[in-house]
Amino acid sequence: MSVTREVVALFAEVAARYNDGYEAAAAARRLTALQAKALVLLAREPLPMRRMAELFRCDPSNVTGIVDRLERRGLVSREPGAADRRVKNVTLTPAGLGVVEELRGVLGFAGEPLAALSEAEREQLRDLLARMLGR
Repeated sequence: MSVTREVVALFAEVAARYNDGYEAAAAARRLTALQAKALVLLAREPLPMRRMAELFRCDPSNVTGIVDRLERRGLVSREPGAADRRVKNVTLTPAGLGVVEELRGVLGFAGEPLAALSEAEREQLRDLLARMLGR
């Protein structure tokens, strides 16, 4: 097996472990992984549902369902856009922000594999990953 294939396989394993942990953290809060990702995304800034659909690479009707369920739980609200009142921005409520903080607090599993590396190795890995992403 080539080194490239090995690296790709290792990336896939790390991603699978991360996704498993993320799904478990979401499920513990009665959320799907996509609902949890929506909340984390909205913690950065309110977004129109169309933009959320673009970021999730899905049909806007899927986002409508996600937002409907989160809104029924009081985690998000829809507010008219400042520039165009026909556009509805999805905004976190204080309860939604609380769930995001809980999720961030339990996502330590994402860093567990990194604990096997020294600080210098983590910095090197960070730099290599950033270079791969053109940053």
